[in-house]
Amino acid sequence: MLRCDELDALTADPHLWDNAEKAQKLMAERNTLFASVERVQNLEKQIEDTYEMIALAETENEPELLAEAEASFVALEKTVTAYELESLLSAEGDMNDAFLEIHPGAGGTESQDWASMLLRMYTRWGEKNGYKVSLLEESAGEEAGIKSATLKISGRNAYGWLKYESGVHRLVRISPFDANARRHTSFASVWVYPVVDDSIKIEINPADCRIDLYRASGAGGQHVNRTESAVRITHLPTGIVVQSQTGRSQFQNKEEAWNMLRSRLYEQELQKRRAEQGLIEVAKGDNGWGNQIRSYVLQPYQLVKDLRTGVETSDTSGVLDGELDAFMRAALAGVKADKKGDENDI
Repeated sequence: MLRCDELDALTADPHLWDNAEKAQKLMAERNTLFASVERVQNLEKQIEDTYEMIALAETENEPELLAEAEASFVALEKTVTAYELESLLSAEGDMNDAFLEIHPGAGGTESQDWASMLLRMYTRWGEKNGYKVSLLEESAGEEAGIKSATLKISGRNAYGWLKYESGVHRLVRISPFDANARRHTSFASVWVYPVVDDSIKIEINPADCRIDLYRASGAGGQHVNRTESAVRITHLPTGIVVQSQTGRSQFQNKEEAWNMLRSRLYEQELQKRRAEQGLIEVAKGDNGWGNQIRSYVLQPYQLVKDLRTGVETSDTSGVLDGELDAFMRAALAGVKADKKGDENDI
């Protein structure tokens, strides 16, 4: 509780709000820490209550009460497992908000439609888990689907949970665009990187960047379709391209694009550090065969399988509606196990 006590003292300072930015960060840290402490205390209380229920059931010879206590322990075990996994979200950037980009692979309309399905899937996942989901950029396909899209997912540990979703996702289904109803395989890539705040200094030389303005093609009212308010920034040394188009002005889109570029460069640095430590979890790879991290098979059978962890389910509709927690938990737990092995080998 030492940090809690320290934060209490700091937030009680009458001059705290003289620096609004610093005050907001302290309050956010305090609220997060106290929420975690309260959650653990509530869990401890539930465990104590369940033990008391068992003692009472045995004393009074109440089999129904004993069964209720056993069911409570099963539920508590799941809660403890979830807390343990969340405790693994301690790597740099894990607590940050996240940007999530989606790009279709080769295959035209088929892959573009698959990319739009992934966009909906991650939007639904964010909404179900209490995150704020903002669409920053969406480029529509000629016939259906999307050519690209970028989401900003805001909330505690957004990047930590989503970071292992980076990679190529493969879909097998009967094509709704094929008059002969043949089975098609489509690919789309997902790239996740953390939103960085002002406390993380990323130096960008404006001379290294090309800025292009264009007309936004997505929703947003008449204004975005009449003016060149959308912004694309290309970082020439790395080839990184970011774009924003859903802001109401060119200024808003340019500011968001610069934030995205800073975040991409920060993620690149994190990847470099992981490579040096031998802890690279996911390689994005080419957007096609041999590089997929997960397969979604809708025909001739129903199965979603993560090729890194082996986790699979036949509830394809649930997964495409945002039920991704089982895959995320397995990826997170698996990486932690690898890290332990590395430490023991030293």
